[in-house]
This record gives sequence, C-alpha cells and structure tokens, in this order.
Amino acid sequence: MERLRIAVWPRHSFARSARYFSKRVLRLTASPNAIALGFAAGAFASITPFIGLHFVLSFVLAFIIGGNMLAAAIGTAIGNPVTFPLIWASTYKLGALILYGEAKTLDHRALDRHLEGGFFERSLDTLLPLIKPMLVGAMPLGLAIGVASYFLVYYSVRTYQRSRRVRLAARRGLASRKRG
Repeated sequence: MERLRIAVWPRHSFARSARYFSKRVLRLTASPNAIALGFAAGAFASITPFIGLHFVLSFVLAFIIGGNMLAAAIGTAIGNPVTFPLIWASTYKLGALILYGEAKTLDHRALDRHLEGGFFERSLDTLLPLIKPMLVGAMPLGLAIGVASYFLVYYSVRTYQRSRRVRLAARRGLASRKRG
C-alpha cells in the first residue's frame, strides 16, 4: 500500500521529484540533441492513450529519431497519475473537435456504457468511440509537448554540459598548479 501511495503521491513533494528527474536528464552522458530527442519521444508517448505501452512506444520513437533511450524513459514521466486526467480530457476534446467539428464531452453514463463488463472484455468496436478521438487528439497535443520539451531540454542540457566542462577544466588547472 505504501508503494502505491508513493507512486501516486511522492513522499517529500512534487517539486523535489521534478528536481530529481531534471538532474537525471541533465547528467546523462550524450549529446544535448540526443538527450532532448529522447525526452521529447518520451513526452510524446506519454500523451497517447496507450497506457502500459508508453515505455515501449518511447523507446521505438527514440530509436527511430536517434534519441537517448534513458532520456525517453524519463520523458514518459510527463504522463503520471496527476497529469493523466488532464491529458485524457484534453486529447478527447481535441480529437472530438478535429473529428466531429465540436469539442464533445463524454458524460459518465456513456463512459460506463463503454467500460461496462471490464475494459479488456470489450470488443474494439465498443471502445473505438472512446479511443479514436483520444488518439487523434494525442497527435497534435503530443507533437506540441514534444517540440516544447525538446527545446527546453536541449538548451538546459547544453548549458549544463558547457558549465560542467568549464568547472572540470578549472579543477584540472588548479590541480596542476598545486603539483607544479
């Protein structure tokens, strides 16, 4: 039960968890472009309605575009128990707007009808009215989040790696002066 609670609600704070993930991304040893591409692939994958396949999808996307696989895994943290309701509502509304010309809302009775008898026991025909708008809406939303996260991660990693090289060079220079 404690593990489940920590997965949904971090032990210390969401800000601390976000700092931890940002440090993990910054400290990866790859080019800023590869890290940013990987993170963007993970962010894009986490917007799709394919729960349980986000890691696999992010790895495939990262491989195709030349992104870092570890950064892709970290990028899937964009989709988490706190953000999923917002992501699902946004993708459904955007998909309905694109497909039907109006931003429909799915009432709870219709949702119950789609999921009645268990999600995995339903045929694809029954789930398609729910999944199709979410998938269509996930494409532009995922692309926008992927592009925004690419630039944010790229410039952050580039700045961090440059400043780290300067610090390491300064330490080497200081160490050589002490020996000399």
